[in-house]
Amino acid sequence: MGEEIGCCKRTGPGYATPLEAMSGPKEALLYVTCVYNGFYNGFVCIHAGTGREKPDFLATVDVDPNSPTYSKVIHRLSMPYIGDELHHSGWNACSSCHGDPSADRRFLVLPSFLSSRVYVIDTQKNPKAPSLYKVVQPEDIIKKTGLAHLHTSHCLASGDIMISCLGDKDGNAEGSGFLLLDSEFNIKGRWEKPGHSPIFGYDFWYQPRHKTMISSSFGAPTAFTQGFHLQHVAEGLYGRYLHVYSWPDGELKQTLDLGGTGFMPLEIRFLHDPSKDTGYVRCALTSNIVRFFKTEDGSWSHQVAISVKPLKVQNWILKELPGFITDILISLDDRFLYFANWLHGDIRQYNIEDPRNPVLVGQVWVGGLIQKGSPLAAMTEDGKTWQSDVLEIQGHRLRGGPQMIQLSLDGKRLYVTNSVFSTMDRQFYPELVEKGSHMLQIDIDTEKGGLKINPNFFVDFGAEPDGPCLAHEMRYPGGDCSSDIWI
Repeated sequence: MGEEIGCCKRTGPGYATPLEAMSGPKEALLYVTCVYNGFYNGFVCIHAGTGREKPDFLATVDVDPNSPTYSKVIHRLSMPYIGDELHHSGWNACSSCHGDPSADRRFLVLPSFLSSRVYVIDTQKNPKAPSLYKVVQPEDIIKKTGLAHLHTSHCLASGDIMISCLGDKDGNAEGSGFLLLDSEFNIKGRWEKPGHSPIFGYDFWYQPRHKTMISSSFGAPTAFTQGFHLQHVAEGLYGRYLHVYSWPDGELKQTLDLGGTGFMPLEIRFLHDPSKDTGYVRCALTSNIVRFFKTEDGSWSHQVAISVKPLKVQNWILKELPGFITDILISLDDRFLYFANWLHGDIRQYNIEDPRNPVLVGQVWVGGLIQKGSPLAAMTEDGKTWQSDVLEIQGHRLRGGPQMIQLSLDGKRLYVTNSVFSTMDRQFYPELVEKGSHMLQIDIDTEKGGLKINPNFFVDFGAEPDGPCLAHEMRYPGGDCSSDIWI
């Protein structure tokens, strides 16, 4: 692959293999989506946001320990509109385009969860101070596709950009589907074939060698934008399905019903090795990690690989507190799986060298609902109560619980933020909305396993010039294990 130029071989962005990516340069910057949200009037989402009428922004964080501005926000790119709820992000080109020397990892794509707007950010002119390149307006997206509530963005080897959408402009899940933009960020239409839209939308990952894309299912925007309520689960407004599509044709081949063990399947990850036909999805509400895999007859199946037991608690809305698994990542060598329990407050590391039998090898507590000083208390089997210690880093008391995670290419550092979605932040961790998010860094033992908080790294998004904000997803300029896909 690649193009011969003189005596040298020129290739596209990213790396030829996941293992080659592990030898890539150490990260120096992180781009972090930060939410104010303000007051959004285009949809009935009166509970969202921090209450500060400011535009969301993209923060540039210095993560080079040799830099004088290490662990600091060194630039803020404010969006031109209020009410977006920036959430996830993706690149215009990644390792899936490695064989195309004309492709360039230059633009960061920021879909907006509430406004359904897409921002395209130029990170190449000045990586430390990225600039706004283009805006794709929601009115155009809705008019041409009917799609709204944008989430995951992945680049394709063709140069196109694909974005998952969770509903229509009125928040109905029946409007879910996949938006396709061309390499110039013009709207091409829907990716899936007519009549092949998913039941619910959220995340997706494709594995071209198996001619398969699998997407997950959160719920109807009319439900989750109002906060989490159990009656919405009973009313069928939250998903429990994986949708198996033919790739790149967009034909829905199979729908996997995860049943009672798989409510709210969200982030989904194939193993990075493109020859592998297995992966994992985290199911937030039931706090399970489900493994999906191809069977001998070519169909796909699933089984629970990891279960996080709920804690018996006092002084909460339920008698048991679920872990509420949020983000999930797999190291580039496919040895370790990481995830965060947002409500319990811990981050876990599992060895998955045997994908069927993950083994817990690392765990660290960085917050949660059962810290000392909280009205909540966990109960042991013999009826005794306990609370975890309140952790502090550089004099800052940790707030909320761990949510989004990002792994360094070499697998030795894990970065952590703590905002899920402004509505749910307000519901479960009101202190996050009042005092803002923070970002941590966890050191990883990649030999035997193990997690340890780096006491020298702490980014306080509660000290922002425009007031405390909510920090969400993180991206490295050179690519990472949650955005790059190999073909």
